[in-house]
Amino acid sequence: MSSIDDQKGKSAGQNSGVDGYFKISERGSNVRQEVLAGLTTFLAMVYSIVVVPNILGQAGFPVETVFVATCLVAGVGSMVMGVWANLPMAVGCAISLTAFTAFSLVLGQGHSIPVVLGAVFVMGVLFTLISATGIRAWILRNIPIGIAHGTGIGIGLFLLLIATSGIGAVIKNPIDGLPVQFGDFKSFPVMIAFAGLAVIIGLEKLKVPGGILLVIVGISVLGLIFDPKVTYKGLASMPTLVAKDGTSLIFSLDIKGALQMTVLPSILALVMTAVFDATGTIRAVAGQANLLDKDGQIINGGRALTTDSVSSILSGLVGAAPAAVYIESAAGTAAGGRTGLTALVVGVLFLSLLFLSPLASLVPGYATAPALMYVGLLMLSNVSRLDFNDFVDAMSGLICAVFIVLTGNIVTGIMLGFASLVIGRVCSGEWRKLNISVVLISIALVAFYVGGWAI
Repeated sequence: MSSIDDQKGKSAGQNSGVDGYFKISERGSNVRQEVLAGLTTFLAMVYSIVVVPNILGQAGFPVETVFVATCLVAGVGSMVMGVWANLPMAVGCAISLTAFTAFSLVLGQGHSIPVVLGAVFVMGVLFTLISATGIRAWILRNIPIGIAHGTGIGIGLFLLLIATSGIGAVIKNPIDGLPVQFGDFKSFPVMIAFAGLAVIIGLEKLKVPGGILLVIVGISVLGLIFDPKVTYKGLASMPTLVAKDGTSLIFSLDIKGALQMTVLPSILALVMTAVFDATGTIRAVAGQANLLDKDGQIINGGRALTTDSVSSILSGLVGAAPAAVYIESAAGTAAGGRTGLTALVVGVLFLSLLFLSPLASLVPGYATAPALMYVGLLMLSNVSRLDFNDFVDAMSGLICAVFIVLTGNIVTGIMLGFASLVIGRVCSGEWRKLNISVVLISIALVAFYVGGWAI
């Protein structure tokens, strides 16, 4: 009898230890609820292990190694967020920054993959310094909100353009003055991608966990049946960061090359985008989960911001794109996740996927296009956050957004947004609303372009 009591006592002690460490009961949750919330978040964002390798693969990154690197970043980053910051937020390679890495840095500007990985690493270091020293919080208190939202809107439009052009839905227009036109709607990739987008929207409306993944899998199966270009290459394999040709992306970064003046503006774009986008996501998820203190600040916010930025350093080391907290974490908090145990579960699940890399090569581009379009459309919702009562601020945000997609360059959009804000404030007699940080950033950005350093 005493033996049974002892066992019950040990079990209770173990549960108390987990509960006490993560403050599960204190935050009004339980272990079962946290595990289910972690599974929900995982299902909501697991599409990234397919989308990220697909995007970087178009820029020459070996898909097999990027798959493993993406799982590592999501797994390690989410586990650190859970164990250290004790917040229900999952980390992964940001889709928007992945697109910028592939289509702007590699394909657009012609930088080599080692240089680009060096840029990701430097971005992570700068981002971490900004986060750890409190500069990130200071910047957010002083940077106009319109520019922050405008950046998100522009990236959303950029993603839509990338996704649709990748499947042939948007093609070059032969008529002068009209850059693009709609492609062949009757083609299998175009029809199936738009149908997939509609299905994703319906599933998300119904709050079906893993709806995006279900669509990707479903379209991939259809491709396997009807598209001869899609072939099954197996289900599992041992994880490796070495490509088939013997090259490895791990520690292949070229930091010296990334510090060239031609690359620095892009690093600035990565840092600024991460500051606005990732920090806004963290605040939004924390607010939904009621994890704000009496002053409205995020509980363990400093640790969350640092974990978020350090994950990008890991990305540069293993050969992936910059990392960020995923907005899909809100799916987990909606399911009741309140502690770091939720994020820990997400991390463990991502690491378990390391043995499924052949699946990444099975998924065609038109299967991931609906996910990209959906994420892009979600980012357009930032338009509703623009305050048109502050007309100059709102219009500057729109200028930033529009020129990100028109130029295919985040830096250009941000520069024009800041410059428009400063000039608009002065011309409208609202110069008193300007602060020194806005003016200094505007001058620095314009100087990059006037000096010919920006691309």
